[in-house]
Amino acid sequence: MVLALLPVVLLIALGMGLRRGGFLDAAFWAGAERLAYFVLLPSLFFHGLATAQLDALPVADLALTLIVATSAVAGLVLALRPLLRIDGPAFTSVFQGAIRFNNYVGVTLAAGLFGGKGIALSAICNAAIVPTVNILCVMVFARHGSARPTGLGIARQIVTNPLVVSSLAGIGFRLLGLHLPPGLEPALRTLGAASLPLGLLCIGAALEFGAVRAWIRPIAAASAVKFLAMPLATVLIALALGLSGPALTVALLFQVLPTASSSYIMARQLGGDAPLMAGIVAAQTLLALAAIPLVLSVIALAVPL
Repeated sequence: MVLALLPVVLLIALGMGLRRGGFLDAAFWAGAERLAYFVLLPSLFFHGLATAQLDALPVADLALTLIVATSAVAGLVLALRPLLRIDGPAFTSVFQGAIRFNNYVGVTLAAGLFGGKGIALSAICNAAIVPTVNILCVMVFARHGSARPTGLGIARQIVTNPLVVSSLAGIGFRLLGLHLPPGLEPALRTLGAASLPLGLLCIGAALEFGAVRAWIRPIAAASAVKFLAMPLATVLIALALGLSGPALTVALLFQVLPTASSSYIMARQLGGDAPLMAGIVAAQTLLALAAIPLVLSVIALAVPL
């Protein structure tokens, strides 16, 4: 696990160095993030699922484990809202920090651990968690944020999410028994492979550590839920459903990932506390370096992964 994390850490650090050093124009990073999110990562998920042997993967059990665990932890965070003693916009950032995850890091680690099977499992995880998390977060923004999206706006965010669309399209493509044309298959594979390093570089470029010191308590609360409650709920539900092996490992991996840098963009657009969100993203990215291998190692002692 440490060896699988090392290239992730190095690429994030390189992205941070390139941004701080001014080697690339500031406008490059916004375009690169958009390219990775709307083109490269969807290509990776579609190709991984369209070419995967889904009949050998526990698709339903994996998806149900992640949806139930994420929803249960979201309910816990809502129940703890009075104890946090923060305003509504700040609570939306804590909520995002507790349940949102970084796709790029998850796919990179899963691919490093299990190769093509890890990519297919990652795509299933995204197909299950991305719509679940988006629905929950947008609903919390509607209740606690300073901007109030409409029901139509919530639905549009979900059905147009490129990660959801590409994952469901890949599953449908495979279930229909279709095959990618010889010229298209390597093109999609190459585009997908490019998403991993570029996405990690963008994460490093987006990190801002200045807000961490000013928000110790809410950052600690979001991180405690993310790195303790979320994996615990996931493993309990997975065991109840009989999930095991690489599928359980990847499920746990995705549930202990740091919050995505896109959370900051959502906080700005929907009336959250953007500075606090930036601090949570930065702090969790650092904490994840120790939390991911530690959580998986501890759980592996009690549960065969």
